[in-house]
Amino acid sequence: MVEQQHRVPCRLFRQGSGSISALVFAAGAVALWSTNALVGKSLLASHPVSQVQFLQFAGAALVFAAIRLMSRERVVPVTAGAALISLAVGFIGLVGTIVLQYIAFASMPVIEANLVAYTWPLMVAAAVIALENPRRPALLGLAAVVGFIGVALVISGGRNQSWFEGDLVGYLAAFGSALCMAFYSIMVGRVATPADRLLLPSSLIGVALMFLWCARDGFTWPVGGDLALGLYLGAGPMGLGYYFWSRALKLEGSGRVAVVAYLTPIASTLLLTLSGERLTVTAIVGAILVIGSCVAVGVERSEVENHV
Repeated sequence: MVEQQHRVPCRLFRQGSGSISALVFAAGAVALWSTNALVGKSLLASHPVSQVQFLQFAGAALVFAAIRLMSRERVVPVTAGAALISLAVGFIGLVGTIVLQYIAFASMPVIEANLVAYTWPLMVAAAVIALENPRRPALLGLAAVVGFIGVALVISGGRNQSWFEGDLVGYLAAFGSALCMAFYSIMVGRVATPADRLLLPSSLIGVALMFLWCARDGFTWPVGGDLALGLYLGAGPMGLGYYFWSRALKLEGSGRVAVVAYLTPIASTLLLTLSGERLTVTAIVGAILVIGSCVAVGVERSEVENHV
């Protein structure tokens, strides 16, 4: 009995320590992701998407390779099927999300693309309703509907009250990016592969694909500040951001951690606004609905996991 009493506090301490670590990793990811749209906007003003993407994937690959070399985790043999699943999760989550996001950035107002791309928490909520057994499905459904109404207001009210001011491809790409990130956030905690081994192969594939894209467009190597900013996008928001987020989800699923991640559209939209980007009153209302619904979804899922 005494031994059991000693074990319980130790187990609770380990669980609490894991929760704190997860929140720290999630906060680090949010801090890096919040700068993504602002830095990407500045580079896209003078460089094609293919060059920006090549620098991103190159920087991310260097980060994932360095983490892999420093990692002390024992490599656990996996079946060919499990390896293919892990590769698919990493490719869709990393390459799919980032490429589609930057196509959207280049095709429509960045501040709008950023908000649409960050509807992935709402898509995760829809998946929870469909695949799991949430305590309050009606609340999750209502939050998701409100969020998508907000997206409609962002698109319709972003410029002169007209729909699709940007290229239609941009809006589709932004939604596609959100779908890819939602898929990754659901799946990353369900595969046993460590985050670095999950993301490194995908980043290397991304480097190869972006090199071919650059070769087709005609490649001119950026220098000075632009080179540094491009590598920062890869090493920071894309490299360390994905690694931190993956570690957070593996430590504590997507409960309280998700609430922290949903602060990203708030911080990134604020930075874009300070840089000169503007939204109409209608689009601002839509942005509030998107952000509010994301937070509501995160709080609800956090309560579910805490209850369990």
